Amino acid sequence: MLTVHAAPLVLPVGAAGVEGGAVAVDGDRIVALGPYDEVTAAHPTARVRRWPGVLTPGLRQWDGVPLLTRCYHPDPREADELGEQPLTGADFEALAGRMDEPRRAGSVRRGLQRMLRHGTTHVAGPFDDHAVRTAVARSGLTAVPGPPGGLLDAPDLDPFVHGGDLPGSVHGPLTVGGRADLAVFDVPDEAALAAAGAGTCVATVLGGRLVHRRR
Repeated sequence: MLTVHAAPLVLPVGAAGVEGGAVAVDGDRIVALGPYDEVTAAHPTARVRRWPGVLTPGLRQWDGVPLLTRCYHPDPREADELGEQPLTGADFEALAGRMDEPRRAGSVRRGLQRMLRHGTTHVAGPFDDHAVRTAVARSGLTAVPGPPGGLLDAPDLDPFVHGGDLPGSVHGPLTVGGRADLAVFDVPDEAALAAAGAGTCVATVLGGRLVHRRR
């Protein structure tokens, strides 16, 4: 179904931002990008999704390998014992010795879901573990080569921690004809997004599919 995603500010990256902008998506492709009135006039039968804040390209997660292989993402039912945040370092090592494959697989799935909740559409590998590689493929996230210089220290679910600003954190610019990987953040502008980070994500669109929407 043809869908128009509209926001007060669309930041394509590599081109000027569009106030009162919109992105039209057909299948997994972007078919139009520009002012809302122009996009909807060209696609009058499209379903319209209106979002707050800024709409950007989806983000690239450099910390994919450590977040999925050297972190444990607790099940909500474990919150009383383990808390809600990913366990890393010594905490992860202490748990790893009593982790069976189903528990490990559950952690990987929850890690991928948390990435989507942070506007991530591309995740850096390579993933040598077959189970992790399969889970990434099933999630719909695009696997990309790892960061220059190898793995980063102190993995974080927020791509802005290592990306710094929006151009450094996105997978690439939004372009007509490109794959529809989008993220929406409830902030007023680009500076506020870089300051507040990806935890402000309210929606993630992966290959044209709405895979996360904050309730």
